Amino acid sequence: MKRRVLFVAEAVTLAHVTRALALSRTLDPAAYEVCHAWDPRYNELIGEPPSPYVPIRTIPRARFAAALARGTPIYQGPDLRRYVADDLALIERFRPDVVVGDFRLSLDVSARLAGVRYLTVTNGYWSPFAQVLPPVPDITLTRLVGVRLAQRLFDHGQHAVSRWHGRAYRELRRHHGLPPGPADVRYAYTRADTTLYADLPELVPVVDLPPEHHFVGPVTWSPDLPCPQWWDELPEDRPVVYVTLGSSGLAPLLARVLSALADLPVTVVAATAGRPAPARVPANARVAAMLPAARMLPRAVLAIGNGGSPSAYQALAAGVPVLGICDNLDQYLNMSLVERAGAGWLLRGGRASVTAIRDAVRRALSDEAARVRAGELATAIDKHDTPARFRAALA
Repeated sequence: MKRRVLFVAEAVTLAHVTRALALSRTLDPAAYEVCHAWDPRYNELIGEPPSPYVPIRTIPRARFAAALARGTPIYQGPDLRRYVADDLALIERFRPDVVVGDFRLSLDVSARLAGVRYLTVTNGYWSPFAQVLPPVPDITLTRLVGVRLAQRLFDHGQHAVSRWHGRAYRELRRHHGLPPGPADVRYAYTRADTTLYADLPELVPVVDLPPEHHFVGPVTWSPDLPCPQWWDELPEDRPVVYVTLGSSGLAPLLARVLSALADLPVTVVAATAGRPAPARVPANARVAAMLPAARMLPRAVLAIGNGGSPSAYQALAAGVPVLGICDNLDQYLNMSLVERAGAGWLLRGGRASVTAIRDAVRRALSDEAARVRAGELATAIDKHDTPARFRAALA
């Protein structure tokens, strides 16, 4: 008999949807019956949703982005209570043997209420067992007092801030008669029957990891598209720089990046992730809504992104170092680890002027050690066999 697996992604960014989609595609249809559920806002970018697919609600993108910019909690109590009601209706409809969630915080409660096993997919740097010092992101505090003082205040207030951000989740558990758990938002992001970290263990230091927590390895997704017609017409005598700032990158940033690279001896290929293309595109750049990164990255010498885990690992899997122009805490956490591994560079989004981006790219293009380290991580990613580890976790 086939096992029924329900994948639920929180579509605050495209990355959560594509990570769930990539994992579901690793399952043999002869052994598994799969249902997918997420908000349809990104369906035009990913193509025809897999079948069966059920649309569910996610908070508006603008509200998510505003909370990140302020450094305030993403979810309120009514949000999570509505999510639980939606989750339970979905579980009742599909009757899965197991639920796999990506950043859908309500599922820890919903799956328990429904008596269904729950696996969550997240990143190791959000683990309560990770040994990672978080850089202060570009929040209101940083803009008011500067990075240095903001970092000191951020470090000093970590416990209080984490408690504040996890309050709605703990109240949700109390509401449904469950113990609230530790006052640490990282438990909201990682609590499940089985917790899967979509990272290389070589990049994320952890201690005393419980047996139900596992590194399954990077989960990457690339649209199944042919290379654009102009791909084979690009000059052979110039290195290629691949740019994608994702669905959660700073909106005006792509135009700034293209301007910074306009006078450098490189060819730029950029994906907007569905956002409008800049009004002015330099002569050395080509821009499309979506690009088949898996086909194009092996030719690149540098990838520029928002520092998020999926796009960074996509580049590293091709042996390409990463310049991450970061905005929110998730991106800062990921890029701080990539930078520490010697395979990339973190550039603060709040300080990413045209000059700063150009200088960072010049340094990156001359850093042979980073290319060597990216190649070593590509070998580690290739050996990790994420699909096999994920199927083992399901089994």
